[in-house]
Amino acid sequence: MIEPAVALAAGTEPVADALLDALVRILGFSVLAAGTAATAALTFRWYSADELAEGVGILVGLTAVAVWLNTKTALQDAIIGTSPLLETETAVYTVVVFVASAIAADGGRRLGDRVARDVFAVAAPRTIDDVGQLVRSAGRVTAVELPETIADVDGYDPVDPATKADLAGQTFFLPRRLTVDGLRDRLTARLERDYGVGHVDVDLTADGEIEFLALGSRPAGIGPTLAPGSVAVAIRADPAADASPGDAVGIWTREGETYRRVADGELRGTADDVATVAVDVEDVRSLEADADRRLVTLPGTPDVEREFVSALRAADETVTAVTVDAGGPLEGAPIDSLPSLVLAIDRDDGAVALPGDGDRLAAGDVAYVLGRPEALRRLPER
Repeated sequence: MIEPAVALAAGTEPVADALLDALVRILGFSVLAAGTAATAALTFRWYSADELAEGVGILVGLTAVAVWLNTKTALQDAIIGTSPLLETETAVYTVVVFVASAIAADGGRRLGDRVARDVFAVAAPRTIDDVGQLVRSAGRVTAVELPETIADVDGYDPVDPATKADLAGQTFFLPRRLTVDGLRDRLTARLERDYGVGHVDVDLTADGEIEFLALGSRPAGIGPTLAPGSVAVAIRADPAADASPGDAVGIWTREGETYRRVADGELRGTADDVATVAVDVEDVRSLEADADRRLVTLPGTPDVEREFVSALRAADETVTAVTVDAGGPLEGAPIDSLPSLVLAIDRDDGAVALPGDGDRLAAGDVAYVLGRPEALRRLPER
C-alpha cells in the first residue's frame, strides 16, 4: 500500500488525502514541541523559581522536533515519504513543521510555567520550619520569607508604599546550596529586577531567615543632578557634531545675518534637533521661544559637582548625616576608625571638609558620611 505522503509526490492518490496526512503529521510535531517545552518550563520553575526564557523554551521544543526528523528510520516516513529532500513540497513541509512547532513550543512553555506556579504555590511551605524540613529532606530549594514590616534605607528616597505592602510577607524560593552571601545577592537581584527597588539592605541567617530588611529607591530624572541656581531647558538648536552629554556649550542666537552668544550651559541630552541644556536661572529669559539657535562646544572640563552626583547616583553608596551624642559610642572616635568615609563635620565653630584621619568626633558634631546602607546602619552601634 502506498503512503498518502508518497502519493502527493507521485500523483497516484488524491491531493486532499495527502494534505490531510501532512496536517496530521504537523499536528503531531506541534504536540511534541509543546510537550517538550512545557516539561522544560515546569522543571526550570521547580528548580529555580524563575520563568524559563522564551527563546530557550522554543529552542528546546524545536530540538525535539529536529531530532525526530533527522532520525534515519523516521526521515523517509516523516518528510513526505521517500520524495527527494530538495523538492518544493519537502521544503514547504519542513518550513511549516518548524514554524508550527515553534508556535506550539512557546505555548507549551507558557502553559508549563503557569501549571508550575499554581502547583508550587499550593504546595509551597509558608513557615521557616517547613522550609527547613523541605531543604533537609529534598535539598531542592530554600524559601526566604519577607517580614511584614519593611523599613526604609537612610539616605535614599523611600519605596512606594504600595510596593512595600505587596512585598510584605511574600515568600521567595531560591536555588539550593547557596551561601548566606549568595542568598543575599539572589534576593537583592530579584527585588531590584521584579519590583524596581533601587537599594536593598538585608540581614540573613544561615537558614534563610531575614533579621532585617530595608528598601530604597534610586532617584530618577535630571532634577537631582542640577546644581542650585540652575535649570534644565529643552531648546530647538543645532548641536555640534562632536557634542555629547556633559559637554560645556555656548548657546548662540541668530540675529539677521550674524549670531550672538546669549548664554553658556551644559549639554544633557539631544533628540533630533532638540537639545536639553542646563543653564543658570538668569539666562532662561534670554532663550526666546522661536529663535534660530546653534550650540558650540566649549573647551572646558565637565562640572565636577555634577560628575560627583552622577557617580553617586549609580553607586550603591549613599550619604547620610550622623549626630554624635554625648556619651555615645561615636564620641571621641577617630575618623580613620569608622567603616565609612567622613566627607564633612558640622561643628559649632564651623564646618570641617574632608577631616584628617587623626581628627576625632566630639559630642554635638554632625558627620556627613558616605558608605553602603548596611555600614551606615551599624555606624551608631560601633
